[in-house]
Amino acid sequence: MRVLALWCPDWPVQAAMMRGLVPAGAPVMINAKHRISVCNAAARAQGVRRGMRTREAQAIANAIVVDADEQRDAATFAGIAESLDQVASSIEILRPGLALVNAEAAGRFHGGEAKAAEKLIDASAREHMDSFIGIADDISTAVIAARTQDIVPPGGSRDFLREQPISRLLEPALGCEAEVVRTLNALGVCTLGAIDDLGVRAMITRFGAAGRRCHEVAAARDTRLVAPAIQQADLSVSITPETPLTRVHEAAFAGRELAAQLHQQLKAQGLVCMRLKITAFIGQQACERIWRTREPLSERATAERIRWQLDAWIQRAQVDDAAGGIDTLLLTPIECAPPEHYGLWGHTSDHARQQVLARVQSTLGTDAVLQPVSSGGRGVEDRVQFVPFGESQEAQAAFAGAIPGPLPASIGHPSARAQLVDAQGQPIRVVEAALSAPPAGFQWGQKRYRITGWAGPWPVDDQWWVGGHPCARLQIVAEGPHAWLLVWAGQWRVEASYT
Repeated sequence: MRVLALWCPDWPVQAAMMRGLVPAGAPVMINAKHRISVCNAAARAQGVRRGMRTREAQAIANAIVVDADEQRDAATFAGIAESLDQVASSIEILRPGLALVNAEAAGRFHGGEAKAAEKLIDASAREHMDSFIGIADDISTAVIAARTQDIVPPGGSRDFLREQPISRLLEPALGCEAEVVRTLNALGVCTLGAIDDLGVRAMITRFGAAGRRCHEVAAARDTRLVAPAIQQADLSVSITPETPLTRVHEAAFAGRELAAQLHQQLKAQGLVCMRLKITAFIGQQACERIWRTREPLSERATAERIRWQLDAWIQRAQVDDAAGGIDTLLLTPIECAPPEHYGLWGHTSDHARQQVLARVQSTLGTDAVLQPVSSGGRGVEDRVQFVPFGESQEAQAAFAGAIPGPLPASIGHPSARAQLVDAQGQPIRVVEAALSAPPAGFQWGQKRYRITGWAGPWPVDDQWWVGGHPCARLQIVAEGPHAWLLVWAGQWRVEASYT
């Protein structure tokens, strides 16, 4: 099957312009968590780059800053996709700003793939949308070809991919892990052809399922198709409200109920949904849209896509002065598959792990499942902070004067008192940022150790504004080998252990 991918570069910026938030042609930066997530060409010309801190970008560029809004981006693109239905049928949305079309069907209707691509670009331009087209034999290659506006000849996907830079795999819709891509690039694997040459066995051995996915894309082995799959059983669910839905929040609430019903049916059948068709009847008109995902749709993800799509349809109905609202809402899973199963000691996918943790949170509360994140600081206890699982928090670098790496393996108990003595058995103190004598022995509880090396002490006068007291830290190594990080604050305490 031939696949056509339509890609809208810097889509969040385009969506903001279509909503009238910024003037057309102006330099624009999208702010997400105090960093630039997307910027247009006008902003890049002034030196702005993705990942840059927002304040830094504002200092070097005279650009408009707009806060990121996933719902705005999705609803705007879903509305634009309606106009593309006049050119090609069965348009599937991979993500806001990226859609797929069956190139064979569109080519037969318009008299060739190139002609169909031209029609789609013209339809996008009429909606004041910049877009690029890529055509290839599989979905992944078509998505990559859209970046360079190439029409890959039949059977030429693998040759086309060989010279593509490895950064192409950072496209979220391809399903490749960014950390794996960065690691490969650091190892000197800079092209997709180099990944293909490594072989699938080497990629799986080093990176597991994430490596296999990268190799599938690089070798043009993506077997997904742009065509509805026939289901053995009718798993569709629908709702017909007493009064038509004319407001987005009303429709979103109905969508959440419908998503819950759908996933109950899927669970009873032992299936997960990979591709979902949303149908809404507005007056005498039936509106349909297909959403495709790389990972199985969760109940929450299903409800989000319903809200995005209904937002676009309701806004269009208001613009067109259509009478009434949504009379009936229908969800149809058009591509389902059994969920992944793993042995007791086998590999667990990120998706399966997230599902389990989300279920625990829904039962015990959000704060019942925590994840560690780097939080800056100087001491060992200050370097890690626990936040609820699923909440994204920007990792902070260690402060100047922090304990050098490698960090200890475990943190000691706050009451872990200890004693440091010299060669004559006399207690050692910290006097004016120096030890009173060279350490020779260390006693912790009933155990005694002979010291073979030490580093420090390092005086610390931190967090005095919140009641912090001056102290000093000392690293020691003893026979065994054993190693500890000690803190002096009038007496010695074991802050952490390296072994």
